[in-house]
Amino acid sequence: MSDTTTPAKPEMSMVLLGTILAWVAVLIYASSNSIVSMLTEIGEANPVRGRNAITFCNLLALGSLISLIPMVFFFHKDWTRENLAALTRRNWVILTISAVLSSAITPGLFFFALDYTTVTNVVLIGRIEPPLFILAAAFVLKEDLDPWALLGGLVALAGAALIIILKDGGASLGFGTGEIAALMATLSYIASTLVTRVGLKDVPLGIFSIYRTSLGTVIYIFLALYLYGPTHFQDLFAPVVLKWIWVYAIIVIIIGQFAWNLALKYARSGDVALATSFSPLAAITIAMILLDENPGPGLIPGGIVILVGILVAQYGRRLRKKSERRAMERALELEGSANFKGV
Repeated sequence: MSDTTTPAKPEMSMVLLGTILAWVAVLIYASSNSIVSMLTEIGEANPVRGRNAITFCNLLALGSLISLIPMVFFFHKDWTRENLAALTRRNWVILTISAVLSSAITPGLFFFALDYTTVTNVVLIGRIEPPLFILAAAFVLKEDLDPWALLGGLVALAGAALIIILKDGGASLGFGTGEIAALMATLSYIASTLVTRVGLKDVPLGIFSIYRTSLGTVIYIFLALYLYGPTHFQDLFAPVVLKWIWVYAIIVIIIGQFAWNLALKYARSGDVALATSFSPLAAITIAMILLDENPGPGLIPGGIVILVGILVAQYGRRLRKKSERRAMERALELEGSANFKGV
C-alpha cells in the first residue's frame, strides 16, 4: 500500500521563525539608541584620564568595524572575481555615494543628535521618514504611489507631533541642535535608500554591504579627525571601550543583523512591515525603561494616533492583496473560458 499521509510543510515553520526574528530584530534596533546613550553614561562614570572614552564617535567607528565580522561571514561568497568584473564604473560611483550617505553621514548625524537631545525626540522626528520616502519613491523612482501607506504614515507622523507638542506644555516643540541633526539624518537616510534602489539592483548584496560599511567607516573616521582634531580617537581602544563595546556589538550588530537577515529571507513581507511599524513605540518604551526618559502626557494620545496610522497602512496592504488576488482569479476565469490554449 502506498503511504497517503500528507507530508508536513517545513516551510511554514520557517515562515513562523522568520516572523519571530523580524520582531526580535525590530526590538533590538529600537533599543539601539537607548543602548548607545546608556553606554556613554557608563563612560562618563568611568573616565580615562578625565575623559569619557565611550563617546558616540568611538562607538560608531569601532562598532562599524566589528559589524564587518558577521557581514564577511554571511556574504563572503559574493566577492568573486566574476562578480567584481561585472561591476561598471557607474556601479562603483553609486556604491561610493551610498557608502558616504548610509555608513558615514547618516549614523554620524544620528549619533550627533543623541548627544544634544533625547532618544524619544530622535525617534519621533524620524516619523517623517515613511511618508517622505513614499513620496520620493513615487516622484524620483516613478514607483506606484501607495495611498494607504502614505495616509498611514501621515497619521503616524501626526501622532508623533502630538507627543512632542504635549511634552512639557509644548516647550519642546522648538527645534534645537539635536532635533535639526535628527531631521538631517532622516533626510540623509532617505537619500541613501533612493540611491541604493536606483543604481544597485544588479550589485550582489555582499559586495554592497561590505564595501559600503568599510568605505563609510573610513570616511567617517577621517571626517571626525578633520573636524575634531588628530586626538579625537585616542581612546578608541581604551579598556573601558573594549569592555562595553561588545554589549553594543553583540546585541545590536551581530544578533540584530543575524535576526534581520533571516527575517528578510523567511518572513512574509507583510509580517516584516507590521513588525517595523511598531518600531517607534518600542523605541520610546525602551527609552523609558533603560534611560528613565519621560515622553510626557502626550504619550498615550499620540501613541493611539500612531497605532491608528499602523492600522490604516495594514488595512491598505490587505486591501491591495485582495484586489490583486481577485484580478488573478478573474484572469484565470477568462483563460478557462477560452477555447484556444495557444497550442
